[in-house]
Amino acid sequence: MPVPETPRLTVDVIIRLCDRPGLPILLIERRYPPLGWALPGGFVDRGERVEEAAVREAREETSLDVRLDCLLGCYSDPARDPRGHTASLVYLASATGEPRAADDARALRLLGPFGDWPQLAFDHGLILADYRRFLETGRLAPLRF
Repeated sequence: MPVPETPRLTVDVIIRLCDRPGLPILLIERRYPPLGWALPGGFVDRGERVEEAAVREAREETSLDVRLDCLLGCYSDPARDPRGHTASLVYLASATGEPRAADDARALRLLGPFGDWPQLAFDHGLILADYRRFLETGRLAPLRF
């Protein structure tokens, strides 16, 4: 039986800094194409649980140890990543401490959950709109067909 061709599996993490007023979230400025501001995240390694990948990617890019709080949703639009079809599980996480840009992150930016966000890479604008709705209503990301 041939191995099916499937989207590549990724994770993204909305990191809320619990030791700062207003629970700001972290964005990274991507070091590699596609360039721009994005949520910390990346590809899941073979043999790795998605939760482990989310914690690892957050640590690699922000130097923070995060606690995953919940799964916001799954984002799988074939056009979400210009490099090819990916499906991303997006987690809400909490962290404390001083973040530092590392690995694939050129710089970091703290933003309030209801402030103005910069132009974002991938579909991260949609993800953050879903996060904003979650904060307002407690409802997780909607299913999209």
